[in-house]
Amino acid sequence: MSHMIHVDWDGHHVKLTWYPMKQISDSMTVTSVQGYCFNQNKVVLVNVRGRGFNTPGGHIENGETIEEAFHREVLEEASVRGEIHYLGVIEVSHEGNPLFVAGGKYPLVGYQAFYRMDIRECLPFRETNETSSRIWVEPELVKQVINDHELSLLVLQQALKRDECLSD
Repeated sequence: MSHMIHVDWDGHHVKLTWYPMKQISDSMTVTSVQGYCFNQNKVVLVNVRGRGFNTPGGHIENGETIEEAFHREVLEEASVRGEIHYLGVIEVSHEGNPLFVAGGKYPLVGYQAFYRMDIRECLPFRETNETSSRIWVEPELVKQVINDHELSLLVLQQALKRDECLSD
């Protein structure tokens, strides 16, 4: 079941729609990857400069698959490695955004892919250009710590459902 909200990103009025388990096709423009990484029943959040605590993730680099980008981003930002499972996408629509610039950095309609990672290796944290720290949070407390829109909690619910499936 999809869920839609409107957000204001620096004056840009954007429509976000969460589609759990929606398959990514070649025609979809995936602009970023993010996810919830679990270790010993806790979630790792990273302090991203200028944004506060959030899930690790970022943009896909040229030549990378979506999965490779997610592995790279969580290693760079959270210093962890593990097994990943696809959760779904958030459609990011600038239709109706008066500040949208055609041909700019982002497409009119793009997608953010989301994954769950079961951490297999936790390395010493290395501060990078983007992240200054990492913390481990119980899933039920994420909403009190994360600095993100409400759809991020729906993604967390999907990740926890995946956890239930894995334990069966």
